Amino acid sequence: MNLFNNQPSLLKSNLTPVLIWDWPIRIFHWSLVALVIVLWATSQSNIYYDIDLHIYGGYAVLTLLLFRLMWGVVGSHHACFNNFVCGIRSSISYVQGLFSHPQTGDTPNYLGHNPLGGWSVLFLLTVLLIETGTGLFATDDIITEGPLYSWVASEVARVLTTIHRLGFFWVLLPLITLHITAILFYLIVKRENLVRPMVTGYKWLPPEVSTPPVASLCQALIVLEIAAGMVYLLVFVQW
Repeated sequence: MNLFNNQPSLLKSNLTPVLIWDWPIRIFHWSLVALVIVLWATSQSNIYYDIDLHIYGGYAVLTLLLFRLMWGVVGSHHACFNNFVCGIRSSISYVQGLFSHPQTGDTPNYLGHNPLGGWSVLFLLTVLLIETGTGLFATDDIITEGPLYSWVASEVARVLTTIHRLGFFWVLLPLITLHITAILFYLIVKRENLVRPMVTGYKWLPPEVSTPPVASLCQALIVLEIAAGMVYLLVFVQW
C-alpha cells in the first residue's frame, strides 16, 4: 500500500503514530541480524571460530526463516508477502522514478516495504535459506558433518559444502551491503528513516491513516513453535 509519509512539508504535530511493524517482525529482523553476525564470526579462525556455536546458530536462523515464511502468510498486514511483493513492471517503474527524481518525492512512499524493499526481503530470505539448507549437508572432511550429510552422496555433500562456504562472501555479503546502502540512500537523499520504524514499530502519518490489522502475539508464538518443531524434527530426529 503506497501512501505519503514523513513528508517534510508536514509538521510532526499534525501527524500521529501508526503501528506498521509488529513485535514479531521486529524481533525477527534484529534477531536475524545478530545471528548472521554470530555465524560469520564463528566461521572465521582469526576472530572466534566455534563450529558448535556456528551449527546451533544455523539452526536458530533456519527456525527464524521458517517462522518468517509462515508469518508472511498468516501474520500482520504489512508482514504478509501479498501486501508488499509487487510485479516486475511496477518495481522497475519505481526504481526508474527513484533514480530519475531522487529528491523530489515523485516516487510514492509506502506504509510498509516499497517495491525495492519487498524484492530485497525475498532475495535475502532465499539466500539465507540456501545457506542454512546447504549447511545441513556440509562437512569439513575431518570430524564435523551436518545432520543431513548421510542423506546425499559424498560428492554431492562436497558441492553443497562449497556452496555454503562461498555463498556468504559472494552472494549474502553483497546483498547485505546493498541493503545497508539503500537504507543510507533513503536516509540521506530521500530524508526517510527506515531504521526507526523497525525499532519502534511506528511511522508518523496523517491522522486519516488508519492502523493496519495486527496479528496477536499468541498467534506469533504458535507459528514460532511450529517452525522450531519443524527444525527439531529435521535435525535431531533419526529418520
